[in-house]
Amino acid sequence: MLVLYGQVFRTSNITVDMDLVRQIEAKYPAFLFKQQLTAFVEGLYGMIRDNVKKELSALLLHAIQVPRIMKASMVRRSFGSSSLRGRSFSNQGSYWLAIVDNLNELLNILRENCVPAIFIRKIFTQIFSFINAQLFNSLLVRHECCSFSNGEYVKQGLAQLEVWCGEVKPEYAGSALHELRHIRQAVGFLVIFKKFRISYDEIVNDLCPVLSVQQLYKICTQYWDDKYNTESVSEEVLDEMRTLMTEELGHNASEGAFLLDDEISMPISLEEIADSMDAKEFQNVAPPSELVAMSAFQFLKS
Repeated sequence: MLVLYGQVFRTSNITVDMDLVRQIEAKYPAFLFKQQLTAFVEGLYGMIRDNVKKELSALLLHAIQVPRIMKASMVRRSFGSSSLRGRSFSNQGSYWLAIVDNLNELLNILRENCVPAIFIRKIFTQIFSFINAQLFNSLLVRHECCSFSNGEYVKQGLAQLEVWCGEVKPEYAGSALHELRHIRQAVGFLVIFKKFRISYDEIVNDLCPVLSVQQLYKICTQYWDDKYNTESVSEEVLDEMRTLMTEELGHNASEGAFLLDDEISMPISLEEIADSMDAKEFQNVAPPSELVAMSAFQFLKS
């Protein structure tokens, strides 16, 4: 396991605390070794995830809203060398293309270093959950994002992520696309016509079943049509939402509970990774020279 994950660092700019590596010695009792190995894998997982999130955060700030004035802006990347470094974002879809390129770069690095597919699936599932939370929360707190044309723009961008998931196949994408359910339903509502004819039941049962009443109310009251000048939902629907929100607040629901949380734990155990691996797949994988050079890892030479 250490051999596989150590190689990720060898071909990227991610750094690891080598003091953690030095603590892991094969002579330690099995239980202690497993504890330390688990800590190492969790630390590695967190570093990969956080580096990707850092890159995507800058792109998502622009991907949530239709660019009004195209500027020759540059996006600096922190995850290894990249073909995106120095790119001029001169068209409306470039930010979404940059997001897809980030995903492809990460996938290539993980595959080249023989990282188990289950590990890759979990990473992308959590990354897509992060994308969902960032975009959806921005939609709720930024009134200018709740427009018809903006819904069209984000919907087109999400379609690119759907294409990406289809191209890399479930082996690596897993259930990542499902993690976008909040933002997909929200933008689906933004671009639907004749909202004033839609009942509350139709909204919660057909259009936006995963959204809470607080989230729906925020979107409905902030919506504005900058393209066709259409209306939002009827006052009757808004009244029903207000009534339900009042009842929820009476049951100790938090008034600011409409924002999504970002999951930061590692959603996979060492046992799951080990059980999914076939030793034959890694017979010809050379251990990282950085580890082989350490006395504690001489067993890797055998």
